[in-house]
Amino acid sequence: MINHEENPDYLNSFLDYTVTILNKSPNTVKEYNYDLAMFLKFIKIRFNMTNEEEFSNITIKDITLDTIKKIKLDDIHAFLSFLTTNYQSKAATRARKASSIRVFFNYLCAKANLIEVNPAQNLETPKLDRRLPKYLSLEDSKKLLNVTANDDNRNAKRDYAIITLFLNCGMRLAELVGININDIDFSENRMTVIGKGNKERAVYLNKACVNAVKDYLSVRPKEGIKTDKFNSKNALFLSERRERISRRTVQHIVDKELLAAGLDTKKYSTHKLRHTAATLMYQYGNVDIRALQEVLGHESISTTEIYTHVANEQARDAVENNPLADI
Repeated sequence: MINHEENPDYLNSFLDYTVTILNKSPNTVKEYNYDLAMFLKFIKIRFNMTNEEEFSNITIKDITLDTIKKIKLDDIHAFLSFLTTNYQSKAATRARKASSIRVFFNYLCAKANLIEVNPAQNLETPKLDRRLPKYLSLEDSKKLLNVTANDDNRNAKRDYAIITLFLNCGMRLAELVGININDIDFSENRMTVIGKGNKERAVYLNKACVNAVKDYLSVRPKEGIKTDKFNSKNALFLSERRERISRRTVQHIVDKELLAAGLDTKKYSTHKLRHTAATLMYQYGNVDIRALQEVLGHESISTTEIYTHVANEQARDAVENNPLADI
């Protein structure tokens, strides 16, 4: 939860703007608040505005617009360097914070007219490491599904449906947790999910997914479901406490089944199951890269293209492993 009382007014106005105008999801708004609060705490240190030695204890409520107007591009670069030096932040983390800062200053300058000069106008995004995604092989995917299907715990059908959706549809963790029963249309074999940026998209269900979800719905609790802000009564997946299942619980389920299948939980995770689905679809489904982009809900085709690199790597391995290679 965002504590608006700890923020200066202009930051709260920006967060309101991201919700009402940019239509950002609650998770994205929370990330904006976290990134910008961290940036403003750094600014207080850099501008000698605090004697507080514990970074987390620095307050930002008293940072006025006059201070914001003094911020230069060099100060933003210093913040990104600070993240690297003090927190060993990866390029992806720094890129997200740079994006948050860019959107924030664009709002202050171009939308709210609170400052005249945008110091982030020429801020570049830190170059990301392009690494091949880790994913389960087809054999390991089948092993994981088989282990989950034969689990004798009372939530076995729920857990099997979760693993099946991850491996077949390639959805994100937040998307799976957010599924409501009325999002599913069995007559069309598809469901609606809310993806990044609060964007809605259709996810098509194959026979394995339809069967797994229907099997789970046959045992899904119908009584004692909590009435809460998470709309648990309509949630597809419920926890032991009969409320909408949490991300942490889903991660625990996936870790448990990965261990049971003899797979490394340090190497694989819920997001790696998404990578697995995408890779298997591309390798075995003869799927067009644009279609895969739509399935995964990627905004940019460049994000999807990493799965073509996976195929290229395998092609290289196939040639190198030819028994005639050493002759």
